[in-house]
Amino acid sequence: MDGNALLQRRQVAVYAVAVLLAVVVGLGRPTAAPTLERLIDPVLALLLYVTFLEVPFVRFRRAFRNRRFVAAALGLNFLVVPVVVWALTRLLPAEPALLVGVFMVLLTPCIDYVITFTGLAGGDAEQVTATTPALLLAQLLALPLYLWLFVGPAVATAVEPRPFVEAFLLIIALPLALAWLTEAWADRSRRGASWQAAMGWLPVPMLAATLFVVIASQLPRVQDSIGRIVSVVPVYVAFLLVMPPIARFVGVRLGLPVGERRALVFTSVTRNSLVVLPLALALPAVYQLVPAVVVTQTLVELAGMVALTRVVPRWVVPDGER
Repeated sequence: MDGNALLQRRQVAVYAVAVLLAVVVGLGRPTAAPTLERLIDPVLALLLYVTFLEVPFVRFRRAFRNRRFVAAALGLNFLVVPVVVWALTRLLPAEPALLVGVFMVLLTPCIDYVITFTGLAGGDAEQVTATTPALLLAQLLALPLYLWLFVGPAVATAVEPRPFVEAFLLIIALPLALAWLTEAWADRSRRGASWQAAMGWLPVPMLAATLFVVIASQLPRVQDSIGRIVSVVPVYVAFLLVMPPIARFVGVRLGLPVGERRALVFTSVTRNSLVVLPLALALPAVYQLVPAVVVTQTLVELAGMVALTRVVPRWVVPDGER
C-alpha cells in the first residue's frame, strides 16, 4: 500500500486530530480567531481545487445533463427540507434570533465542501459539483421567501445575495477553472502530470486544515453564547439523522445508481454555513445571536460529516444496493 492510499485509509483519524487541535486552539487562544477566520475561504478554495482535480472533466459534462438527479436535489432541498426544518423548529423556544439562525443555515444547501465529503463516501462528486449552480440560484431566490414565511418580512429583506455569489465565484468557479486548466496542462506536459500527481496527496490534509480553521476560528464565538444556543444542538443532530433515510428513499424510488444516491444524501444533509455566516453577521443588532447559532451548526455538521463518510457507504447506501 502506497503512502497516499494509507493516508486515505487513516483519514478519519487525521480529521479527529484536526478537530481536537482546533478545540484546543479555539479555547486556549481565542485571540487567534480573527486571523484564522480570514483563512477559511482560501483554505476551502484550495480544498475544492484538489478535489476537482480527482474528477475527470469528461464526467462533468455528462453530469450536467443528468436532469433526474438535479430535479431530485432541488426537490429535496427546497420542498422536503423546509417541511422537515419547520417541524424540527417546533421544539425550539420562541426566540426570534434562535429561529432565524436555524432557518438561515438549514434552508441553504451546501455548495462547497459537500463535494469533498461526497467523494470520501464513494458518492458521485462530479454530479454534486454540476448541480451547485442550480442549488445556488434556488437558494438565492428561496431563502428570503422561506424567511418571510417562517419568521416575517423584516429578516427576509435584510438578506443580501452578494455573499452567495461571491462564494460561488471564488470558492467554486475559480478552483473549478484552475482544475480544468491543470488537467489540460497534465495532458500535454510531463511537468503538468507531475503537478497533478503531487496534488493527489492533498485532499485529506486540506480537509483536515479546513476543519481546523473553521472550528478554531468560530469556537470562541460559540463559547460566548453557549448557554443560550445549546437548545439548537438537538435540532441540528435530528436533521443529520432524519435527512439521510429520506434522501435514500427518494434515490431508490427514482432508480438512481449507488453513487448518485450517496450524493443525494450528502447534498440533502450538508448546509451552507460558511456562506451564510457573512449574512448572519450583517443582520441588525437585535439578531446578534444568529452568528453563534450558525457556527454551532458548522461544528455539529462537521462532526456529523466525518461520521457519515463511513455510515453512508456501509449502511445507508451500501455497494450493490438495488
